[in-house]
Amino acid sequence: KVLTSMESMIHHFMVITKGPINCPKGEVYVATEAPKGELGFYFISDGEGKPYRMRVRAPSFVHIAALPKLCEGGLVADVISNIGSIDIVLGECDR
Repeated sequence: KVLTSMESMIHHFMVITKGPINCPKGEVYVATEAPKGELGFYFISDGEGKPYRMRVRAPSFVHIAALPKLCEGGLVADVISNIGSIDIVLGECDR
């Protein structure tokens, strides 16, 4: 059983690293629903096996972009409560 699993893992590793098909040339944006909002992936391909560029748009990144507008005209002490109210994950914003 272990040897079969190892062969399967090696096969999957080869498929993931080399890629079974070429990406078509062009660009595409794919969005999906996530628990905290829209999770988006932006791919640019030059027609080779791997994407030329890929960006991830996390829901918390959009939420933190609204933070200056939320804090406008308020107290400095209210910034912490504003961050807590929109429930952002700061590690998700640092992509």
